[in-house]
Amino acid sequence: MTELGYECSPWELRWRGLDVDALQRTESAFAVSNGHIGLRGTLEEGEPRGLPGTYLNGFYEQHELPYAEGGYGYPEEGQTVVNVTDGKIIRLLVEDEPLDMRYGIATAHDRVLDFRRGTLRRVTEWSSPTGRRVRVTTERLVSFTQRAVAAIRYEVEPLDEDLQLVVQSDLLANEPVESDTRDPRVAAALDAPLVGEFCHAAGYQAVLVHQTRMSGLRVAAAMDHKIEVDDGLRTRIHAEEDLARLTAAVDVPKGGRLRVTKFLAYGWSAQRSAPALRAQVEAALAGARQTGWKGLAAEQREFLDDFWATSDIEIDGDPELQQAVRFALFHLLQAGARGETRAIAGKGLTGPGYDGHAFWDSETFVLPVLTYTMPDAARDALGWRHSTIDKARERATQLGLRGAAFPWRSINGAECSAYWPAGTAAFHVSADIADAVVRYVNATQDEHFERTCGAELLLETARLWASLGHFDHHGHFRIDGVTGPDEYSAVADNNIYTNLMARKNLLAAADVCRRHPDIAAQFEVDTPEIDSWRAAAEAMALPYDQELGVHPQSEGFLQHDEWDFAATDEDFYPLLLNYPYFDLYRKQVVKQADLVLALHLCGDSFSPEEKARDFAYYEARTVRDSSLSAGTQAVIAAEVGHLRLAYDYLAEAALTDLHDVHNNVRNGLHMASLAGAWQAAVAGFGGLRDYGGQLSFAPRLPDELGGLTFRLAFRETRFQVSIRHGAATYRVLNGPPLDLIHHGERFTVTEEPVELQIPKLDPGPAPVQPIGRAPARRDASKVRQFDRS
Repeated sequence: MTELGYECSPWELRWRGLDVDALQRTESAFAVSNGHIGLRGTLEEGEPRGLPGTYLNGFYEQHELPYAEGGYGYPEEGQTVVNVTDGKIIRLLVEDEPLDMRYGIATAHDRVLDFRRGTLRRVTEWSSPTGRRVRVTTERLVSFTQRAVAAIRYEVEPLDEDLQLVVQSDLLANEPVESDTRDPRVAAALDAPLVGEFCHAAGYQAVLVHQTRMSGLRVAAAMDHKIEVDDGLRTRIHAEEDLARLTAAVDVPKGGRLRVTKFLAYGWSAQRSAPALRAQVEAALAGARQTGWKGLAAEQREFLDDFWATSDIEIDGDPELQQAVRFALFHLLQAGARGETRAIAGKGLTGPGYDGHAFWDSETFVLPVLTYTMPDAARDALGWRHSTIDKARERATQLGLRGAAFPWRSINGAECSAYWPAGTAAFHVSADIADAVVRYVNATQDEHFERTCGAELLLETARLWASLGHFDHHGHFRIDGVTGPDEYSAVADNNIYTNLMARKNLLAAADVCRRHPDIAAQFEVDTPEIDSWRAAAEAMALPYDQELGVHPQSEGFLQHDEWDFAATDEDFYPLLLNYPYFDLYRKQVVKQADLVLALHLCGDSFSPEEKARDFAYYEARTVRDSSLSAGTQAVIAAEVGHLRLAYDYLAEAALTDLHDVHNNVRNGLHMASLAGAWQAAVAGFGGLRDYGGQLSFAPRLPDELGGLTFRLAFRETRFQVSIRHGAATYRVLNGPPLDLIHHGERFTVTEEPVELQIPKLDPGPAPVQPIGRAPARRDASKVRQFDRS
């Protein structure tokens, strides 16, 4: 057992025993979701609990944004994810004593998140304060196949004697939620945000409809039940504004069993009426009842079998890392599978962190994973961006720019960041979206998406760059006053990551307008405008320091004073909580990979020697106060040959949430860090790059691992890459042959395995990190194994 209590197993996450203090962490890890509905892993009985949470993707409440001093162009309204009507609650009374894990004795308690079944299971053996013993077995799922549906199976068995059991199954709105926000406006918005509009209960079924006070969004939640017991069942159901409850009482003999299957359905809309939403959720319930629990579970397993056939990563030599990488993939799937024109938030639907906002994390970290494993989910996430393009145009106009300026953080597409240096100035998010569009279209050849969504996203973001930048008197195209990925450097000139991504954006827009002249004409893009995009891209300013032989993160960065890492106590990290931003902004200290991220995503713009020097320089100045960083540092460490360091960074990214590295997993999992685990494995040790629609690989393996195998989907082909020391084997699993590149050598992969040798690389001296900020040295042999595959 690791220090945090999770057992190590390849296809599941298990926690044995009850630790009330750990509930807040485990509730995030044990969350189940399908990208539309998210249920935190709270106990069915409702208490004890850490942080309750039932979320619907895109459902939020509005509040004013705080400013000590206002300014033109500041966003005026924020958005915060709402804990909607909770349908997880099933309370149990044993001879009038409520099952509460804080009382009596739990002689056994076992919870497991199953990555292949797609369910959260729990077995508890409990003795009441007066000695009555029962076994409670539960299993819950949020359906991947029936988007609006969740279901819970709840079974109770008397262990020693005949018992009277009473079950109370609830729909509960406006649960009290402890908020740790420092903004009283947000706290007020979350205090009973739902206003009741309709309630109804009959038989075993109930419906509640609510509307938010400020945003005006309407939500419907419904429940239905199947109750299995020998005889003597008495039931009662009632509904009021914020509560619907089915109560079932029955005498169950020793050896008997009470089984309740609870079906849940959720729907929300900004426009539809209460009767329409009621009809929608009742129809979803009817479908769930028709399918039944066994049918829903079978559909779930079939869906996941197909997912793992395309996406699985096998790691030989580190079982805990194997578990963590599959945990990461499973939660990424849950975040995006059925989002369908909704965002993928920074925490997915696992908690209220970041107010439920989506960031550039989605396009830069999460969507590459989905593009090569579940491309339909990547398309849907990009469809959400396209659905918000009018708001992005309005924002650009407000800022005096052309095109579309997409928000730094948002739920509905409007900017929600109240700190403009890290929000408004972070224009790179628009290029990140364009990059995700190009990657998706290259990987799928989805011309319909390109014509209906992709082209418009590309040309409107190109217009943004053309109006944001300017040609100086040397003929260089400069983009000044922007914030790159590193939030410890703000409002800088010619951030290289931003400039390189903008260059890719401009060229991609020119290409798509050439391929689809009718779309270019529809948006009044003419030849002179396309020529101006190409000219800007070709003249893009890319500062370089000849004396040091490295690229400055932004113009002037290398002239900044060095941060005194030796005098910085390790308790003062993250720095942003202990030092003023003005001091961070004028020092060479990097919160997260910035120039190093450019080495990954724009790697064809750097020579191998430049990559090695740049990586070493920024490694010594990057403190990783962001969970976004380790995965990218792993990718470049592997590329330049520092394989042991890449292994350590891969472990940090993969275990960020399971080890609660940043001490904030109570508010939800870090989707970008989970995606960083995939990036570190596939783009790092696998060397995957997709420049210009040509997949290439440069695999290398650290001594600590015996092998690495991963699966990908590209166009019509599913294929597998298996890496061992000294060689890699490529094989098509299904679909047509595929042309790939291995360490610069072109070849064609078919269903007949192709084995290619891995050339040796001398990485030179190992880079150093800031004092006290090196990644933890990974030692897989110290992890106790509980392999129950």
